Amino acid sequence: MAQRREEPAPRKEASVGVLVVDDQELFRRVLRDLVITTPGLELVGEAASGEAALEAVDALSPQMVIMDKRMPGIGGIEATHLITAREPDLVVLLVSVETLGPDLVLSSGAAAFVRKQKLCPRVLTELWQVHARRSAPPASGSRET
Repeated sequence: MAQRREEPAPRKEASVGVLVVDDQELFRRVLRDLVITTPGLELVGEAASGEAALEAVDALSPQMVIMDKRMPGIGGIEATHLITAREPDLVVLLVSVETLGPDLVLSSGAAAFVRKQKLCPRVLTELWQVHARRSAPPASGSRET
């Protein structure tokens, strides 16, 4: 089941709305703290399964999802595939204690993969900055050559 933050405050204009998804409550707590302490990111909700993540994306409209790879049910790989098929501009970061092959990450539609042990505010900020540059519309007045 997807959960909203206690306070449904309007999103700050410059903040990036983040949904965290992990079946382990303890690690969801770690992800919440990580997002809250990362400048420019705002926690918009959380989910404990791939199925709940699909519902939460529809209900909460996050710009980034931090998705655990291994969960009961459809799991993070399949949930990422379904989410990015519907929302191609949504940044999904797959996380796991295991190492994933680049082909699996690419085929899932995820923007990136990070081992859980390596997650930190810098990694989240850099991932968003790379994605924002790729999806930004061209500046007005620029010409194609």
